[in-house]
Amino acid sequence: MGSPPEWSIHSLPGIPVALKQSIDLRTSMDGKYKEIAEELFSRSLAESEMRSAPYEFPEDSPIEQLEERRHRLERQISQDVKFEPDILLRAKQEFMKTDSATDLEYMKEQSQAPDLQERELVPEREYQRVTISGEEKCGVPFTDLLDAAKCVVKALFIRQKYMGLSLQSFCRTTSRYLQELSERPLDLDIYEEEIPETTVTADATVHPPVSETHPYENQDPASMPPDMGYGCKMVDGVMHVYTTRSIMEKSTELDLPYPDLQEYIADMNVMMALIINGPVKSFCYRRLQYLSSKFQMHILLNEMKELAAQKKVPHRDFYNIRKVDTHIHASSCMNQKHLLRFIKRAMKKYPKEIVHVERGKGQTLMEVFESMNLTAFDLSVDTLDMHADRNTFHRFDKFNAKYNPIGESILREIFIKTDNHIEGKYFGHIIKEVMADLEESKYQNVELRLSIYGRSRDEWDKLARWAVKHQVYSNNVRWLVQVPRLFDVYHTKKQLYNFQEMLENIFMPLFEVTVDPGSHPQLHLFLQHIVGFDSVDDESKPEQHIFNLDSPLPVNWTEEDNPPYSYYLYYMYANMTVLNHLRRQRGFNTFVLRPHCGEAGPIHHLVSGFMLSENISHGLLLRKAPVLQYLYYLAQIGIAIYHRNPLPEYLSRGLMVSLSTDDPLQFHFTKEPLMEEYSIAAQVWKLSSCDMCELARNSVLMSGFSHKMKSYWLGPNYIKEGQESNDIRRTNVPDIRVAYRYETMCEELNLITQAIRTDELETIEEEGSLCMGAVQAEK
Repeated sequence: MGSPPEWSIHSLPGIPVALKQSIDLRTSMDGKYKEIAEELFSRSLAESEMRSAPYEFPEDSPIEQLEERRHRLERQISQDVKFEPDILLRAKQEFMKTDSATDLEYMKEQSQAPDLQERELVPEREYQRVTISGEEKCGVPFTDLLDAAKCVVKALFIRQKYMGLSLQSFCRTTSRYLQELSERPLDLDIYEEEIPETTVTADATVHPPVSETHPYENQDPASMPPDMGYGCKMVDGVMHVYTTRSIMEKSTELDLPYPDLQEYIADMNVMMALIINGPVKSFCYRRLQYLSSKFQMHILLNEMKELAAQKKVPHRDFYNIRKVDTHIHASSCMNQKHLLRFIKRAMKKYPKEIVHVERGKGQTLMEVFESMNLTAFDLSVDTLDMHADRNTFHRFDKFNAKYNPIGESILREIFIKTDNHIEGKYFGHIIKEVMADLEESKYQNVELRLSIYGRSRDEWDKLARWAVKHQVYSNNVRWLVQVPRLFDVYHTKKQLYNFQEMLENIFMPLFEVTVDPGSHPQLHLFLQHIVGFDSVDDESKPEQHIFNLDSPLPVNWTEEDNPPYSYYLYYMYANMTVLNHLRRQRGFNTFVLRPHCGEAGPIHHLVSGFMLSENISHGLLLRKAPVLQYLYYLAQIGIAIYHRNPLPEYLSRGLMVSLSTDDPLQFHFTKEPLMEEYSIAAQVWKLSSCDMCELARNSVLMSGFSHKMKSYWLGPNYIKEGQESNDIRRTNVPDIRVAYRYETMCEELNLITQAIRTDELETIEEEGSLCMGAVQAEK
């Protein structure tokens, strides 16, 4: 490794790991961040009983009344269209005629325009664009625009810093615009994944080659990469690595960067203050409304062209493009009928197998069912009773209880746990059946969540042993590891003394296996198929504590209360960052953070998510936080949502959303839950074929599958910007749609960065004229 860039210096307390910015991002709120954030946190604690966030728009706000009027108007228009469909048809036919002479004229003008920057490629001309002319393009006074622009840029710089530090990805287009604002080119290459030159050619098959050998076959510790001899210990909740195991002190510590706690809390306070600033909120709300309306116009003008482009592609349609289920739990990835059949088969096949030990006495599968007065014949989907019904709405406790077949936790333990008396044999079998279905369908892939609880050190080894022993592997599957936020439960049961113990149980085995793969050979193999970490639990649980500099460190967190969401996320992120740098040094795969975030509870969960995670699941509460929603758009943070969420609104604005199933066991009826999810979404929201293919392409982009696989699925240039990145023969997404998304985003980023640059120029001119005046006065 070369020498680290200036800003990757180990974040020792008091040394902020900050990007040097030459631009002045001071706003009217500076100096008040801490007070605002404290006040906000306490307000959200006091009002945690409230369903909604404390800073959403008031019910009677003029914006909502305007919205209502707009909806009424839309309804009226759709009524008119019903009675006079030929008007709409004629309009569409008119739009289809592109006047090529005018187009050429327009291109000529554009190429002569002096202010057109060179990096703008001559874009796809064959579609109708919506442009806004005039000096003031965004309808707010320049001072408001400037304040909003500075806030937004400040937030994006914060995210860029944390993504770079942890080797997670940051949107290329956004980073290009930010780079123009910072005084020196950011050395992003050091932090961007060294993406190997792809050997995939544009005409290669869409199916990646399949390896002949099973990835779990080579378990011999002797053939593993060598032991580095490093020592690891946890200090203040974050793992530190030392060059020798015998001397673990400052002098032998390896320089692996992670963000300092003080800096994280300061950045968090800045973010909290930004999202409730009135003018910024209004500005972001307006931009989001503009993006929605612009998309409606785009569809009105180009829908037919998009459809025509899709029809031209041979062989490819919605059914045979790659889709990834980006958010699904392994323990409920099968549907009810599948689980029911499996339980019946197991009762016939293994009635005498000892599956459970109660008070030192073994119980066979038959005895377990006899104790419940049940036979295989009695079982039905209704007796299983695992579907989420109206009683589970907003009730996480009831929802969780639905994971128990027939309401019996013992059956959950026998059939859908990896760690039980039969070493997860049944669960391994059923997961392999789900994998076989996926392989048969070819084009559907999933990222399954498995749990690590942090109650004991051997959890990772048991999980890896389960995967390797039962050969639970498929090319269509990658794993995420979810950590339930249940410290308070384990602490009450006396399983853990302090929070640091939980962190050590989660991270120590990962550091040990990275330093010496031979120490946990099965875990070393299994980790190669794990793409990241997820944080799960009921977000609506009231949080008793505000995370600030006075919060107890993990080693001192011995109270009954559960640490707050942002506390969990920070320590998971910090440890993952150190681990990623260590793994990168060894040439192993690195991990990303992809938590459940913004499903319920206070809005600051989404702030932590914005700062620390590569992408999130749910993001429902972005509806109520316009500033955050706009930021998630500009940073193109992936959001995995299922059809009960505000998907059409997010999609129209251009947020990076994908459809996922979450829990097929509780929500879905068919053998292909992901296709079921897409079909429901298409029917409920009248999504077009192009919308569906765009969602599928997003799901592949935000998934943790390898660069090589994505090159086969999306095309060799998928990491480039704009329509260059798209290969319609693989994705079935028209270039028009990709070009529209890219141009719209550049327009937004340009609006913001331009405002800051204009302000800088004016400041320089003012200072220049003052100097001139002083010089003349001296004369």
